[in-house]
Amino acid sequence: MNRNPPPPPALTLAATAFAALGSEHRLAILRRLVRAGPDGVPMGELGLDVGIEGSVLTHHLKQLVSAGLVTQKRDGRRILCSVAFGQIEGLSDFLLSQCCADRGGHDKGTRHG
Repeated sequence: MNRNPPPPPALTLAATAFAALGSEHRLAILRRLVRAGPDGVPMGELGLDVGIEGSVLTHHLKQLVSAGLVTQKRDGRRILCSVAFGQIEGLSDFLLSQCCADRGGHDKGTRHG
């Protein structure tokens, strides 16, 4: 059995991202941004959609941006928030990269089942 842990930087990045997701509010924000797609959502609209506004929204977004899960860009007077889809896919790959590694040879290469 090969039980080599991922290199520390990958483990640290994943832990940071999952820690940022350890809030119902931040999960709601992320899910709303996923629904919006790569174009994102203006910050004010995002706050209304998830029921969080002002400094509380800013705090949660700061955590998600710091973890690399959300990006923000200025569009005139608005701030557009978007999911960093590459990071989200990376987290999924991180979780599933060793799926079924401890199974016998007949199922090797199958992710689920």
